[in-house]
Amino acid sequence: MFDLPILSILTFLPLFGAACIFFLARGEREDVARTSRWMALWTSGAVFLVSLLIWFGFERGSSDFQFVEKVLWIPGLNINYHMGVDGISALLVLLTTFLVPICILSSWEAVERRVKEYMIAFLLLETLMIGTFCALDLVLFYVFFEAVLIPMFLIIGIWGGPRRVYSAFKFFLYTLLGSVLMLAAMITIYNTAGTTDIPTLLTTALGEDLQFWLWLAFFASFAVKMPMWPVHTWLPDAHVEAPTAGSVILAGVLLKMGGYGFLRFSIPMFPDASLYFMPMVFGLSIIAVIYTSLVALVQEDMKKMIAYSSVAHMGFVTAGLFTFNQQGFEGAIYQMLSHGIVSAALFLCVGVVYDRLHTRVIARYGGVVNVMPKYAFAFMIFMLASVGLPGTAGFVGEFLILLGAFKANTWVAALLATGMVLGAAYMLLLYRRVVFGALVKEDVKAMLDMSPREIIIFAPLIIVVLWMGIYPIPFFDFMAAPVAELLKNFHQATAG
Repeated sequence: MFDLPILSILTFLPLFGAACIFFLARGEREDVARTSRWMALWTSGAVFLVSLLIWFGFERGSSDFQFVEKVLWIPGLNINYHMGVDGISALLVLLTTFLVPICILSSWEAVERRVKEYMIAFLLLETLMIGTFCALDLVLFYVFFEAVLIPMFLIIGIWGGPRRVYSAFKFFLYTLLGSVLMLAAMITIYNTAGTTDIPTLLTTALGEDLQFWLWLAFFASFAVKMPMWPVHTWLPDAHVEAPTAGSVILAGVLLKMGGYGFLRFSIPMFPDASLYFMPMVFGLSIIAVIYTSLVALVQEDMKKMIAYSSVAHMGFVTAGLFTFNQQGFEGAIYQMLSHGIVSAALFLCVGVVYDRLHTRVIARYGGVVNVMPKYAFAFMIFMLASVGLPGTAGFVGEFLILLGAFKANTWVAALLATGMVLGAAYMLLLYRRVVFGALVKEDVKAMLDMSPREIIIFAPLIIVVLWMGIYPIPFFDFMAAPVAELLKNFHQATAG
């Protein structure tokens, strides 16, 4: 079974589904919409089932790339179609395939115009996201990494809110500018090392001066993608204007590409530069955690508050990655996974009430628990996970990051801990204002509790949030060996 090119099937099956929708969804407008929805759901569900082969077939305890596929792609430049996953990228692939069917389901009634094109865009986006995490060649990685911009730009710009065009262009220009610098760095690496093969480059020593400039070029791209302060300003606009499913996939997967880039490229390929810039990254991370948490406290729009909380949580991730110890690394990876689930779920919670009242203003709600008890329960689980309550997914990653930060620098750990306190403040405030309080508004009184479709969407998210919080061992089994290997190589390279 595992002789099959599983990663290629995973990567291009959504593209095949998109092509089927394009050619087969015909007839009246309602028929086209219905066919497109079902084909997108079946395709994304099939992709998730195929991705489970990685979960069950992955060799834990190995730091090697697995399910490797390698075919000559551009002979004149010795560039290969090279795919493979280690324990880090495998988890991010599984996160992607898990969230996309949920996004399709959440768009079932929310997206009413150009449904066919919307589903095609989403499946194309899935292909590019999976390809980004599987690529083991610099050029192949860059093609997938950059092409992600196109369907996301369309999802925000066509199906977004009133300021969708402005937000889409801001998102596109911010991310493109950073990536142009990364492309220049990749060309420099190719001219220096003579290869674009990532496993080869991971064992290739580059000069310290060259590392310095290459690290900055890659940092320009990954910092925007994370996004780190002060290049985070595109994110709240993109989240507010994007449709619910767009916000879910943006927070759940796209933000993780920056963290993945640091793990796959910046830290192992430029170890001396990474160590040199560690204080700068710590400083930017602390500012992101504290400043954006304070900004989140004063937001009146639910989506904006959760968007700023994403910046703060990503600040924890970057701090953990630059502690250069096992706890910090594993905590950062776990935080990426848990934030991918929890933030996605929080945006879906906003989408549920937005579909009913068509407003995200916090003051327009109050007393929702009286008419939507099931919703209040689901919202509570995800809110507590965002706060980092023990027993939920959010606790494990933050605890390990703080432990790693304490080993690296006590002051960094102390300042990061204040972000946890502020995070609890704004999330509890949001929950109190929306869910509790007096039920006085007539339109809120008329709201209906979650539908069976919405329950189907939230049930697997609740299960995963509690599973990751109570029994995290299966996830650490994936990441322990590649993290240990990465740290060993890093400390050997920087020892001199």
